[in-house]
Amino acid sequence: MAEKILNIPLKKEEIRALRVGDVVYLNGPIFTSRDMGHFMIKKYLEENRPLPVEFEGSAIFHAGPVVKKKEDGGYDLVVIGPTTSIRMEPYHKMVADLGVRAIIGKGGLGDGSLKQFQEYGQVYFQAPPGCAVLLSEGIANIEDVHWLELGVPEALWVLAAVNFGPLVVGMDSHGVSIYKELEEKAKKRREEIYR
Repeated sequence: MAEKILNIPLKKEEIRALRVGDVVYLNGPIFTSRDMGHFMIKKYLEENRPLPVEFEGSAIFHAGPVVKKKEDGGYDLVVIGPTTSIRMEPYHKMVADLGVRAIIGKGGLGDGSLKQFQEYGQVYFQAPPGCAVLLSEGIANIEDVHWLELGVPEALWVLAAVNFGPLVVGMDSHGVSIYKELEEKAKKRREEIYR
């Protein structure tokens, strides 16, 4: 298990070097996106409209930040924690095609995404649930926000990360998923108990 600091935009070779269990800290712009944010990305692509951010080499955080509006119209981050990622599974191929290198969230993604992680050179980072205050300390400021009409949690926030983490590699680009391993161990243990 290694500990690494990576800068965004992320490079494919850096992602390929990561293994399940590695601990990573990120520097650079991180985008938040949840259900409606992914839907908006899909809608923009279908309508051939330019997206508000460049996703090549990016990290998407499945999260809805708690923010405070400033007098100048900008926003300060209060706290931010991960939301359950599996809801975004139907959009993962689209996200992969955009060049996103890392997904940050909780609970992992499905088998389809795991295959795409191998094909595209992507990784899934488990953010520590229940540590929203700690995670917010790794965000220097909010740089921008798009689609605020969707509501604060669903908007696409552009966050400036400085040593953002700790994040644990939960799914790597080599077909390994800690979630799948845990599920298989749990099933085996359940069978032993029922016998």
